Amino acid sequence: LMLRNLPSDFTRDMLRELLDSNGFSERYNFIYVPYDFSRGRSIGYAFVNMESAQDAMQARERFTNFQQWKNPSSKICAVSWGAPLQGLEAHIEKFQNSPVMHQDVPDEFKPM
Repeated sequence: LMLRNLPSDFTRDMLRELLDSNGFSERYNFIYVPYDFSRGRSIGYAFVNMESAQDAMQARERFTNFQQWKNPSSKICAVSWGAPLQGLEAHIEKFQNSPVMHQDVPDEFKPM
């Protein structure tokens, strides 16, 4: 899934907390929140790979138009299928040699 219109202060840990607190703990196997290092904030979207198609449909339903962010924000989440990447292996293949995986990039900014 691709979650768009996320608050600019949104982090990977905040995404994990959001997923877990909404009943999706252990139902996803990949998350990534791209970060703009020059601006010092997230870019406003995230990728999540769910364990099953049913989990993905339920997450899409739950987070479409979501706006109960931990920190105040007027952003309204939009959710779409993460084309062209589908599945854990496709995400790993895309990111395994990405610059974001470089040893100098702090773990909190890497896909998980």
